[in-house]
Amino acid sequence: MFKSLLLFGSLMFSLAASANCELSISANDAMQFSSKSLEVDKSCNSVKLTLTHTGQLPINIMGHNWVLSASDDVQELAIAGMQSGVDNRYVPQNDPRVLAATEVVGGGASTTIEFSIEQLSADKSYTFFCSFPGHFAVMQGDFKLI
Repeated sequence: MFKSLLLFGSLMFSLAASANCELSISANDAMQFSSKSLEVDKSCNSVKLTLTHTGQLPINIMGHNWVLSASDDVQELAIAGMQSGVDNRYVPQNDPRVLAATEVVGGGASTTIEFSIEQLSADKSYTFFCSFPGHFAVMQGDFKLI
């Protein structure tokens, strides 16, 4: 009986820990993310994030992506992203300030990425934002390791 309880407890802990390593967020036609803050367990090696565009407008009018960077880099990185253009997903290529970035999606679409958080620190400030032209000023939030 004790072994069964121990196994069950271990399984429940594993499920709870893995659940903290998967995130989902949505964005809409009103240029809003569904959350202003995302948290992930610092024990995770990587994070699986799904972005869903719940609006109806097409990608060329109201596309959204999800980009992660150090908070201090957001404005410069967003400007560089706009200059990178649609072919580069509005993300500067090979820029070390980009910690993670999804594809750009239009209304009704979703995209999923998996990225390492091993280089991130719970002591530093991180921000996620949409780098589609003109969106980053209102579409951003805190990314925290807990």
